[in-house]
Amino acid sequence: MEFSQQHLNRAVLEAIDFVHAEGWDAPPTLFALVPSRLLIDALPDPDLEEALSLVVQELPDNLPAGSPELGEYLTRIIWPDQVVGAVLAQEITFRDTSSDDPSPRPARLFSAVLRDEDLTQTILQLRSTEEGLFSDDDYELRGGPGIAPELISALQYSFTLGLDEDDDIYERDEDE
Repeated sequence: MEFSQQHLNRAVLEAIDFVHAEGWDAPPTLFALVPSRLLIDALPDPDLEEALSLVVQELPDNLPAGSPELGEYLTRIIWPDQVVGAVLAQEITFRDTSSDDPSPRPARLFSAVLRDEDLTQTILQLRSTEEGLFSDDDYELRGGPGIAPELISALQYSFTLGLDEDDDIYERDEDE
């Protein structure tokens, strides 16, 4: 089955909700995107037949957001065929040079790709500058073309090689 930009957009919004619920000051989070029909035995909702589900992947503790080590790690991943895409969420510092106040702000960067389609999505979630009990419940999302192209390339590269049927290793050797 082919997935559309709309499927990828919905998956990214789910990732945003998931990571946002976990709170700020968190390490990067990597999600595999799999067709929901593979995870649910009996689909009571026909819309789920064509949906993507997020599956959280464990990352090593020594991969800081935005680091070369994180990018290198992403290029060594080999996804099984059932994984049709991936989303990486990481906290960054964002400087909006087009605003009246270009001072750095904490933000989350969500970058997503689909395996067989040339579909990508990158969204910034800006951390609220307001103080208070519910200040983090209100957040601003921004997106557009050309955001974090190196990260998108690393995610796309992780889908370029597959596994043989007998392989049970999901990470490339550094020599490859």
